[in-house]
Amino acid sequence: MFEDSDILADSPAHELALDCLAAGIDAAHPKRAVERHCAVAGETLRIKGTEYDLSAYDSVIVLGGGKAADDLAAAFETLLGDRIDGGVVVTNERTADPTRVDVLEGEHPTPGEGSVSGARTVLDRAEAADAGTLVIAAIAGGGSALLCAPAPGLSVDDLRAVTDGLLDAGAPIDEINTVRRACSAIKGGGLAVTAAPAPVVGVLVSDVVGDDPSVIASGPTAPTGSDPAAALAVLDRYGLDVSAVRERLDGLEPIEPADVDVENHIIASGRDAIDAAREVATERGYGACVLSTRIEGEATAAGRIHAAIGAEAADSGDPVGPPAVVLSGGETTVQVTGDGVGGPNGEFVLAAASDLPQNAVLAAVDTDGGDGSTDAAGGLVDGRTVDDPEAARAALADNDSYTFLDSKDALLWTGATGTNVNDLRVLVVP
Repeated sequence: MFEDSDILADSPAHELALDCLAAGIDAAHPKRAVERHCAVAGETLRIKGTEYDLSAYDSVIVLGGGKAADDLAAAFETLLGDRIDGGVVVTNERTADPTRVDVLEGEHPTPGEGSVSGARTVLDRAEAADAGTLVIAAIAGGGSALLCAPAPGLSVDDLRAVTDGLLDAGAPIDEINTVRRACSAIKGGGLAVTAAPAPVVGVLVSDVVGDDPSVIASGPTAPTGSDPAAALAVLDRYGLDVSAVRERLDGLEPIEPADVDVENHIIASGRDAIDAAREVATERGYGACVLSTRIEGEATAAGRIHAAIGAEAADSGDPVGPPAVVLSGGETTVQVTGDGVGGPNGEFVLAAASDLPQNAVLAAVDTDGGDGSTDAAGGLVDGRTVDDPEAARAALADNDSYTFLDSKDALLWTGATGTNVNDLRVLVVP
């Protein structure tokens, strides 16, 4: 899975860290998730215990978007075969080739014209559905940018500006999505509302802490409505002056949740990745400790805390005695103040590297294969990675973790993985 893994795995601890990451990413893949949670028996489709009578519908279509949307569509084609009568999903980089569902490409992490045209096509297909159509909505992380349907009075440039501003300010995803829902025709349940009266079954790959369907991809199948006042409060909190967005939100009345026929099922999340990584660790004879699947906040601070936990484990055996693997998930953020290149996982491991105990190894990746806006998935470090602490501090100050780690052969590359369940972090204490 990882490029140059034979070089990176230069000790048993390095090899174990890479194997835990690979197992976690594989377990969170839509193909594996559909195999675990979905089945067809005769004319009955079962998703996580809920049954749907396929014979009650004239047609079945797949609509949606996100980094894993094409793999979700392909997995449902394998499951349902010729029962699927078409559809369209939007992703940023194709990793699957369904034959019955069209795959369009949009832009991520900020929306572009491809995101707008893709969302319009999805909405057009949804609008054409009727009560005899079963809509399977394939929704995954990244869908907020990839399904971009600007509300009246707004352009894709307006949405790009507000998204970039919030990302650079280090705003958490739930706040970003509060703004997105108030500025979009597809978010906050817009896809389900457009498809009505067709019933919608959301099949979600979660990339958010807590797995709230209204937050995943800003909730195209979660009819939450929108709160313009809350969106304005987010803009105020980060001092963003995006005039067109403010003009739309100012004085706009809240939109109440619509009453539509929709059910959402989360079939893959960060918990799946953590559980698979833990299984690998225990099979190798290591004690395994899961800190949390919900770690958020500034990446550098989280990295230093993980290094401290590793040192405690090595010295006292708490919270787990060596040989041990400490695991965590979630989504950290970076407040961009420098001009360098990097992402949250790169900053996480670089900030931790100087304080790791002897022989310990720390790896962290974004499970989609792209750390921030870089082409690396994340990084792998040990106590030898940083031989010049001052240079490491300077790289962090300039948000240039990518360049520093690249110079130490400490970056991890996977390419697009076909899934997206946030960050996965593995600390090995031999």
